[in-house]
Amino acid sequence: MAYTGTVLRVNLTTGKAEKENLNEQWAKDYLGGKGLAIKYLYEELEPGMDPWSEDNKLILMTGPLTGTLAPNTGKLAVASKSPATGTILDCSIGGHFAPELKYAGYDAVIIEGKARKPVYLFIEDDRVEMRSAEGLWGKGAHETEHILSETLGDVITMAIGQAGENLIPMACISSELYRQAGRGGIGAVLGSKNLKAISVRGTGGFTVPDIRKVAAALNKIKRDDTMTDDNMWAYSDGTPVIVEMSNSTGILPTHNFQEGTFEDFEKVDSEAVKGALKAKKACFGCPLACGNYVETGKTRVEGPEYETLALCSSNCGIGDLEAVIEFNRLCDDYCLDTISAGNAVAFAMELTEKGFHDFGIRFGDVEKYLEMPGAIAGRAGIGADLSKGVAAMADKYGGNDFAMHVKKLEIPGYEPRGTWGMSLAYGTADRGACHMRAWTPPVEAFEGGEMDPYTVEGKAEVVKDMQDDNAVKFSAIFCDFWALSTERMAEVLTMFLDREVTAEELTVIGERVYNLSRLFNEREGFTRKDDYLPKRIYNDKMTKGKARDISIPLEDYDRMLSEYYNLRGWDENGLITAEKKKELSL
Repeated sequence: MAYTGTVLRVNLTTGKAEKENLNEQWAKDYLGGKGLAIKYLYEELEPGMDPWSEDNKLILMTGPLTGTLAPNTGKLAVASKSPATGTILDCSIGGHFAPELKYAGYDAVIIEGKARKPVYLFIEDDRVEMRSAEGLWGKGAHETEHILSETLGDVITMAIGQAGENLIPMACISSELYRQAGRGGIGAVLGSKNLKAISVRGTGGFTVPDIRKVAAALNKIKRDDTMTDDNMWAYSDGTPVIVEMSNSTGILPTHNFQEGTFEDFEKVDSEAVKGALKAKKACFGCPLACGNYVETGKTRVEGPEYETLALCSSNCGIGDLEAVIEFNRLCDDYCLDTISAGNAVAFAMELTEKGFHDFGIRFGDVEKYLEMPGAIAGRAGIGADLSKGVAAMADKYGGNDFAMHVKKLEIPGYEPRGTWGMSLAYGTADRGACHMRAWTPPVEAFEGGEMDPYTVEGKAEVVKDMQDDNAVKFSAIFCDFWALSTERMAEVLTMFLDREVTAEELTVIGERVYNLSRLFNEREGFTRKDDYLPKRIYNDKMTKGKARDISIPLEDYDRMLSEYYNLRGWDENGLITAEKKKELSL
């Protein structure tokens, strides 16, 4: 069996670390990763709990395939109650931390309480120590990782930078310098607990019956279903290829989502990124190697990914690739989510240009733009306002109609007026505006898409199915970039679990996981009123590109939302019915 069967529970208040058995029934019902982490949080967190308090918990959760030969299964789920939104929050982080944790003997780590002074956590098999991090506090994530590697030797580390220490609600967690658990303030949860970093070294392993047969089967899957045209774009281009696709279809956020096309997009597209490419990088067990290690001038970073190019380049009016790469590097070191940071900067630019408040920064101002990561992470100057996020800025200075967030989480890099399904995906995502729950541009906006992007017809079903598919995918922890079916997921899981797994079972698990995340939010007071986008999307029309003269009529969005609720078995206010709870054994 691929589970270790062990959960490590660390109480930072008492300084105690104890092992406990993994709940096997929950593991069967939720698999691991996203689903199992949310299940633990749902059962252990009191409704209405302040996410900044020491009563909040942070869970590191592996999947049943973590550390095995199965391809594209190297990510770790990181979950908590979001200090940015008050919703359930789960992120994923690539690299090598997850398999190292599994080899140390743990399916999960549950972190609770708060240390009296800054500490870091060192895990080496049965050895679990909380050590002083007072000498690390105030340092960036990159320097922190280097110091801990020199101190501890061959370890894999997750760390926060100054943004997490300063409780910035867009703070992320960094690992291996350039991999992040990015959204919803997950890094600020560590900061609120005075936990600077977690380093792990594992020397164990686990056995698989008939490993030769399994290895042969997996090699065939890699050839036939992983290293194919549907997936190898991740190696040849990486996510920057989406810049051209989004710009040509009018959905590349520009000037704080005022437009969907950017005149300087070619300066930051995939060909421009390739011109700075120095090496490729892969997560554990991944044949796709989507990571682009780039260098321009004195600046180097792994990335920038599409979301960074969209929100920190075109959305801020910055057509200078070197500046964007440096902005990316600074955000990685301070540990800032580039989606939220880019949105906050762009919103400040529009507020300035429209006379709401003079932040002293305008679209295209590279010099001021590069000052923003440090200012936000340190709450310095205008960074004090930007650090609170777009929703808080709008509450203070106005501009709510074009404050681009849902449930206080800033909107990712797809302009929804040009891909109407994404408006529903953003509105109903469990952690606030998110493209990782359902991503509709390939089926409605991009070339080859079979659906009209400017209609609500059929979009509710597409979004629901994508959300359920991704929920089970991120619970088993298959990488998002592997376009695999539930049938293939079931085949791979069956190789490593002591039972047969079917596609039908996985479909139910995906729906169960998504409904549980909704149930968590429901008991925190979220209802239909929270599933809407800013008024700009309903009222304002873009003037350029393929999606010009398009807005989403509010009555159409309302109809799509009601259809979605009906398909989900929720009531008209977006609340889960008793029948649906019973059906999914919630």
